[in-house]
Amino acid sequence: MRIWLLVFLLMLAEQANAGEQQNFQEWLQELKADSLREGISKQTVEATFKQAKILPRVIQLDRSQPEFISTFLSYLERRVTPDVIARGRDLLLQYQPLLDDVESEYGVPKHILVSFWGMETNYGSFQGDIDLPSALMTLAYEGRRAVFFRNQLFNMMRIVDARHNTIQKMRGSWAGAMGHMQFMPTTFMQYGVDADKDGRINIWKSLPDAFNSAANYLAKAGWHANEPVMVQVSLPEGFDVSQAQLTLRRSVKDWQQLGVHVPSHLDHLNNAAILLPQGWRGPALMVFSNFDVIMDWNRSVNYALAVAHLSEQLVGVADIAIEDNVETEALSFNEMWALQSRLNELGFPAGPPDGFPGLKTQEAVRMYQAKYQLPQDGYASPSLYQHVFSH
Repeated sequence: MRIWLLVFLLMLAEQANAGEQQNFQEWLQELKADSLREGISKQTVEATFKQAKILPRVIQLDRSQPEFISTFLSYLERRVTPDVIARGRDLLLQYQPLLDDVESEYGVPKHILVSFWGMETNYGSFQGDIDLPSALMTLAYEGRRAVFFRNQLFNMMRIVDARHNTIQKMRGSWAGAMGHMQFMPTTFMQYGVDADKDGRINIWKSLPDAFNSAANYLAKAGWHANEPVMVQVSLPEGFDVSQAQLTLRRSVKDWQQLGVHVPSHLDHLNNAAILLPQGWRGPALMVFSNFDVIMDWNRSVNYALAVAHLSEQLVGVADIAIEDNVETEALSFNEMWALQSRLNELGFPAGPPDGFPGLKTQEAVRMYQAKYQLPQDGYASPSLYQHVFSH
């Protein structure tokens, strides 16, 4: 009986998969027609759609992004390793003349650019090996951000039409990013720079093109020359941790008046927020306008903090100090989804559940913490999860 049941379930799975493939093929024909209407050449469209297929792994990766579901400290431990720091320092010296020229042109420090390089592709050693047309089609078809990924696909084909690369060599990350600095196709179209003047914007093999393109993006996103990204600060006893959130900005002097210890050379800065990325027991980090620029590149707070941290390590800034009693475990994607659903049920609006602890989820957590007189850090920790599901 069990064998027959297993066979029956396998048959159902095969039928569902066949139906999905048929729906995907029908959808592809419509997308193909839309691509031609966008003005993309028939040759590029045909080459792009020739081997298109659904990539289930891409959908899985989209729903388990480590930047969003890892804790801050575990993310740092995996991404900013001693080897990554040492390699970055060597490359800063190796490419110093080029990086100095880029910094002079755009005002973006070379250690910031090298930090992005290290975070994105381990200094160019792994730029992604996924077929970008199929990845972008999968994400556009799956629907969570369909319009965004349709536009990325169209711009990827425009890059091919402009002969910056061929469709066969369009490989990159599961989300469609490509090259040394992992530009999305739309970002490439807006900010790519042919720095070596060879007629191509080659972010895959030309470091002058890759570095200048990245610096151009950051400069136009509002980079403030000679200003830091973040600094660790000390909070006074009894500090209201509900004020530690990215959207609450004060001048450094105002934070100092509240008892926050900030290095005095930063007194002139006005757009400062305090983050507690590992909850109220973890480190307190003050971020500034350039942090917002990094967030424009990648919307993950963990990612932005890691870029800032690696850049500091490349130039010898002291490591982040960590207390012994910090809560280090993270919620899984499914646990975060369940927490968001439960908070909504209890009347604390976390928005539609998506498994990622965004700003709405943080605010819902603060509201819950306020009701139960817990420290209002907005941090979706395992202990908070247990509290919610035991009340």
